[in-house]
Amino acid sequence: MDEEIAETPGDTPALRALTAAGIAHTVTRHGPVGSLAEAAERRGVEPGAIVKTMVVRRGAGDHLFVLVPGDRAISWPKLRALLGVKRMSMPDAETAREVSGYERGTITPFGAATTLPVVADERIVGRTISLGGGAHGVAATLAADDVIAHLGAQVADVTEPA
Repeated sequence: MDEEIAETPGDTPALRALTAAGIAHTVTRHGPVGSLAEAAERRGVEPGAIVKTMVVRRGAGDHLFVLVPGDRAISWPKLRALLGVKRMSMPDAETAREVSGYERGTITPFGAATTLPVVADERIVGRTISLGGGAHGVAATLAADDVIAHLGAQVADVTEPA
């Protein structure tokens, strides 16, 4: 499943962190893609198995990661209720980069610049998923349950159909 593309890095903080954690994973380097369906095809998974890592702002200087299946979107009412807050937002691209160490489209909780709480949508439990690998066109395919356990993620219904 490991396809080398010249313009993607061979190593990223995310891939080093996954290896250091001892989490079994397969790396796919597929280069640029134009859609979720194309990314899924290149990674050899269903679109719902691609998991986006979203940086969410709970308050000033208070962020978390939310793991969202690729074919779904954050349900803000569900996430606010889970976390007991009245307002949440997506930070701008620069803040997301400062918090995570990654630019949008490459964000992953592994190897992130800041250790943040993680909320995982319940639909990933028991599945094989594909997470961003910390660079454009780089992904890691692995067991969601290993991700949840390693990150101490809180699992809940926090999404809705995209």
